[in-house]
Amino acid sequence: MADPVHKGRDLSGIDYAVVWKSAADLFTRAPDLKVVFSGGAGVDHVLTLSHLPDVPLVRFVDRSLTTRMSEWVVLQCLLHLRQHRTYEAQARAHVWEDLSQPEAADVTVGVMGLGVLGQDAIRKLQVIGFRTIGWSRSVKSIEGIETFDGPQLDVFLSKTDFLVGLLPLTADTRGIFNASLFSKLSRRGPLGAPVFINGGRGGSQIGADILTALQDGTLGGASLDVFEEEPLPVDSPFWNMDNVYVTPHVAASSDVRALFAHVEQQIERFESGLPLQHLVDRKAGY
Repeated sequence: MADPVHKGRDLSGIDYAVVWKSAADLFTRAPDLKVVFSGGAGVDHVLTLSHLPDVPLVRFVDRSLTTRMSEWVVLQCLLHLRQHRTYEAQARAHVWEDLSQPEAADVTVGVMGLGVLGQDAIRKLQVIGFRTIGWSRSVKSIEGIETFDGPQLDVFLSKTDFLVGLLPLTADTRGIFNASLFSKLSRRGPLGAPVFINGGRGGSQIGADILTALQDGTLGGASLDVFEEEPLPVDSPFWNMDNVYVTPHVAASSDVRALFAHVEQQIERFESGLPLQHLVDRKAGY
């Protein structure tokens, strides 16, 4: 439920709200809500809204959203694997020269975040031929995927050539992608330095640390779809770095039709006495 046209309108009697970048006073004007739906995959933007009522909060899970994220992750891994930026520069200079070309099987992609998005991305990376591993805060056993949990983070990082961030934003994950973490990534990969790919949440990374790591060679490249400040400021160094791909938070843009089909399905379940799906654990933050 967006409310740009009727700003300040009394929303008493409204049962359900679809929330995305909503007005700060939304919940004070809608005191009768029964369920709140997030308009995107992340829910941190909802959890921080004032006067959030103590009703079920449902996150958006949909095949199209999951597929879009996996497409973006696979694309970014392939761009770095195939050294596309170097070939782009050679093409502009009219230089015909081949580079030593590793294959996907030579690279281990480590995915941090093993929810619906992370697991799907790993499955599709495996189809391409990448070696894959995954990390999550809690123990997860997933068929066909080598997994690591919270205390095993350093071991996971030491095996990772391409690091993919698909974590929700919580108190524990805020700023987790920082200088200390990058220094623990594998440097044994075929490209000589690790790559960082973040399609999760901007608050999970420290931009200044990414910049320094790219400049001093701790990271060989990055693909960033999310940032601490969005839109990304026009004077950000990331725009002009040869080893960075920037996209404007579009890795998994929500399809409006799919979103409301999801909401309608959940409302039907709720009103039929069936349990809601994809409920958010407020304590965990996702």
